[in-house]
Amino acid sequence: MEQDLVIGIHAIKSILENSKRIVNKVYATEDGLALIKPLTKNLKVELLAPHALQEKAKEYFKEKQLEYQRVSSGVFLLAEQLVQNDIGQLYKNITDGRYKKVLCLDQISDVHNAAAILRTAAFYNVDAVIVPGKRSFSMTPSFFKIASGATEYVNIYPVSNMSKTVAKMNELGALTIALSEHSEENLNEKLSKSNAICLILGKEDTGVSHAVMRNAQATLSLKSQGQIKSLNVSIAAAIAMEQCFS
Repeated sequence: MEQDLVIGIHAIKSILENSKRIVNKVYATEDGLALIKPLTKNLKVELLAPHALQEKAKEYFKEKQLEYQRVSSGVFLLAEQLVQNDIGQLYKNITDGRYKKVLCLDQISDVHNAAAILRTAAFYNVDAVIVPGKRSFSMTPSFFKIASGATEYVNIYPVSNMSKTVAKMNELGALTIALSEHSEENLNEKLSKSNAICLILGKEDTGVSHAVMRNAQATLSLKSQGQIKSLNVSIAAAIAMEQCFS
């Protein structure tokens, strides 16, 4: 099975606390080990000098064909990837009323934006994040660091067709809302009557794709109060989640 190369102390701590994760190897300096020692009782940690730790990290970055990023916390690990969630289970959880908050990321490929959005989703206790199986972000070491452990708390569901998935959410009674630059809708009544809410975010430069937008039941627009008329998608996502999930 493929392994995740994880850096970032918050991400590492979250993985070590996740009983569903299989951690294969932990590398740390003495200072790095001090940050995670209570979580490594049943794990073998390879202690390295600071320079040796960076050299070992470079080997793994090169193996994965990734640009090297300095390990600032003095620790990194290798863990088996989590088993992919089945979309059928997501539909069942919505039908059963277990899932109330769902986020769809339509073709968001930038690692920094995607990781920041996932971290915010964990903050708002989002039940599921739906992503395209293709044309989406990759879970690189930078992603784990920026997401700050969110991968261990949010259920991620890859799908082959986002527009069909949104249509299915409509059938199951979820209110699907697409973030749009052009909307005058007042969603207060719809939000108050919805058992489940599915917020859809699109690519930063083009927004939600036309195919997905056609299946959304409602749209949400964030109104500028100043001279800047647009926001980074991760910031827009946080504001939209506050409006839809609070």
